[in-house]
Amino acid sequence: MKSPLSIRARLIWGAFVVLLVFLAGAGGAVQQAYVDSVRAQRFARLQTTIYLLMAGAELNAQGALVMPVALAEPRLSLPASGLYANIANLDKNEEWQSSSTLGLNLPFQRQQAPGQWHFDTVRAAQGQPGVPAGAARAFLAASYAVKWSVNDRAAPLVFSVLEDKTVFDQELQAFERTLWSWLGGTGLLLLLTQTLLLRWGLAPLGRMAREIQHIEQGEQARVEGRYPMELAGLTHNLNGLMDQERARQTRYKDALDDLAHSLKTPLAALRASLDAPAELPAMVALQVDRMNDIVVHQLGRAGASGAARFAPQLALAPILGRIRDTLAKVYVDKPLAFTLDCPPDLSWRMDEGDAFEMLGNVLDNAAKWAQHKVSVRLWVDGKRLFIRVCDDGPGFADPGAVLARRLRLDERVPGHGIGLAVVKDLVASHQGELTVSKAALGGAQIDIFLQSP
Repeated sequence: MKSPLSIRARLIWGAFVVLLVFLAGAGGAVQQAYVDSVRAQRFARLQTTIYLLMAGAELNAQGALVMPVALAEPRLSLPASGLYANIANLDKNEEWQSSSTLGLNLPFQRQQAPGQWHFDTVRAAQGQPGVPAGAARAFLAASYAVKWSVNDRAAPLVFSVLEDKTVFDQELQAFERTLWSWLGGTGLLLLLTQTLLLRWGLAPLGRMAREIQHIEQGEQARVEGRYPMELAGLTHNLNGLMDQERARQTRYKDALDDLAHSLKTPLAALRASLDAPAELPAMVALQVDRMNDIVVHQLGRAGASGAARFAPQLALAPILGRIRDTLAKVYVDKPLAFTLDCPPDLSWRMDEGDAFEMLGNVLDNAAKWAQHKVSVRLWVDGKRLFIRVCDDGPGFADPGAVLARRLRLDERVPGHGIGLAVVKDLVASHQGELTVSKAALGGAQIDIFLQSP
């Protein structure tokens, strides 16, 4: 499968096409404007020549056309000068032609309505002197018809002027060469400049790609370069994702190490009880319960998702309601009153399993030791989520021991602290903190805050 073009190639080709279309459109418009301007200038000059002819033309008593020997326009007196004039007296069926027309049969306009100007481009018949075989000589033509009054008679005259179009074409070709040479050079310069700018602008993407390659090869742990604000968010998220994955792998490793270490004591006790067959059933039951607690705790640590930067927002009020309903069935023999203070629209970016594990453990611990009341309050302050759970039970005799770091599970009193140990690890994975104190209800108060990922 053919690989797609790179971003740089796409931008360069796109810029080339846009620049080509722009220069072609702009060049064509400028060239056409110049052609129209030069053509209008040439026709204005031919019109002036006709006015000069009209100023020198006279009709005698018989109505015949009389022209002066010397004309105001010297080119009309020079044969094959490129400027030619003709005056047609339609009533007398006579014509006057300038000396410049000597030996040429030119396409002068002879039939025209009086009082109208006519401008056009005409071609002479092939085979005229100075015209190559197979070619037709082109002229710019201007003509004007008048009613010339003489002795109370009106004589229809048609004044026609032709100018060789060769000079006009050469002038346009010279302008066209100059125009497209400059536009082509300017286009190449702009394309080169734009290529350099794109290379400079896309350089951060190349640096980021090289850093990611170094990360894949184990040469560095994070994206360390400073990047423009358009890429800063991406680098921040990439670093967060790698930190999250690294923390998850560390939890897996630590949980397996702790699991192996914690299971040594129950297994040693079981091995020692083999010498006392009478105590073996009770010892097996006790150690199996302890190992089950150990496995549950370590699996909870290992399975914590942690701060999930890309997790969807999770509504917490429904989860609290489901946990309360479940605990009410579990502790149906106790007259417990649950007070839930959580805004219906409160949500947080976290995994649903982590939410159930965290809230379920602290509420289960409170319900287990409460006498009548359990209260829960959730609120958000800035970029932090706060959770407070209180009960009216006996509380913790030594809160510091409950949250002691690196305390082995098999050293805890059975039935105490296992759930909180799991919660502590979950809170740590969410860059949060868990504290234990005495509640206003008289029992334990657990405060948790989680940092926004």
